[in-house]
Amino acid sequence: MTASLLRGVDLAAFAVALVHRLRTGGVTVSAVGSGRLVEAMHVLVPVVRSQLYWAARLSLVSRAEDLPAFDAVFDAVFADAVVGLDPPSLKRNTTSPVAPAPSMAPAGSGQDGEGLPWTTRPTSVAAAIAEPDDFRSLSALPDLMPSWMAVRADEPFERFDSDELRRIGAWLESAEARWPQRRTLRRRRHPAGRRVDLRETIRASRTTGWEPLRVARTRARLRRRRVVLVCDVSGSMQPYAAVYLHLMRAAAMHRRSRPEVFAFATTLTRLTAVLSHRSAEVSLARANEKVIDRYGGTRLARSIGALLGGSHGHALRGAVVVIASDGWDSDPPELLQREMVRLRRRAHLVVWLNPRAAAPGYVPLAGSMAAALPLCDHFLPAHTLTGLRELFDVLAGS
Repeated sequence: MTASLLRGVDLAAFAVALVHRLRTGGVTVSAVGSGRLVEAMHVLVPVVRSQLYWAARLSLVSRAEDLPAFDAVFDAVFADAVVGLDPPSLKRNTTSPVAPAPSMAPAGSGQDGEGLPWTTRPTSVAAAIAEPDDFRSLSALPDLMPSWMAVRADEPFERFDSDELRRIGAWLESAEARWPQRRTLRRRRHPAGRRVDLRETIRASRTTGWEPLRVARTRARLRRRRVVLVCDVSGSMQPYAAVYLHLMRAAAMHRRSRPEVFAFATTLTRLTAVLSHRSAEVSLARANEKVIDRYGGTRLARSIGALLGGSHGHALRGAVVVIASDGWDSDPPELLQREMVRLRRRAHLVVWLNPRAAAPGYVPLAGSMAAALPLCDHFLPAHTLTGLRELFDVLAGS
């Protein structure tokens, strides 16, 4: 399974450590880079250093401007690396005679940043515990993301042009998002269920001399919980309104969860039927035509009140309500607080998306945002693709 060059080496730990060294050296590596490197080393078994170089370069480097940094890191790691390649030396606690460049050593790494980038399994576990931030950011990236999106997963949406936002919207629609679920009163057969189905167990015992040899078990049947998305399309939210509309369209396309989609600026507009069209261009064009007050002022409190008191207010009962707004409002904060109290009593979960919250040292100075924040279950920036993945994790765990 392993090659003579890396005989006895844990390939997964080797790939993760090498990716971490490259990222520290300034090379942008996608979230699936470690997995691709492991697959490449299984297919192209590296016997010499040049084969390992090309396997790592083709698997981990996606931009031409990263090639000098990649070569520098690779040379610093493998130039004179002889100690540690054979299995007996892996059993000893040895380090490489070649120290990495000072700019490439992780801050506060200590002993972890001085050795070769591959380790045995116990050391890799210790390294993962010593460097939790890198592994947390690695697992937070969306799965099955195109390479051009993976390298820009932490860039704000305001830096993307209209064509890139359209491609992000198409990816959101095709991605299998984990929408929230709820338990129903009905049950279904499942071998790992906790409750015993007495009727089915007795029926099955008729074939075994009335001895219950096969115990039938059941578990609760799950059903998708309704998701209600309310997006602010006022002037202050213009850089992020486009991608939020794509997110709302992705929710509207999953009809099994029975979503409801609304947009507001000074008035509330229902967009569920408009965004359900099979063509993204047609649905977004119709949505822009229907929302006549977009990119203007904001009546946040009155829009929430119109949602609660309108004909679709019953859709909020037991639903997950996602409000995308920066909290700037022309209505008094007391009015928004009163409406949020009503909304919190009716909804199962309230998630607020505020792209302004991603700024360092953010404080909700706006009166309306400060009034609504204590009544929200989750407060997320969702200004990047990584933030959207965090939103999907919240929805799946609700």
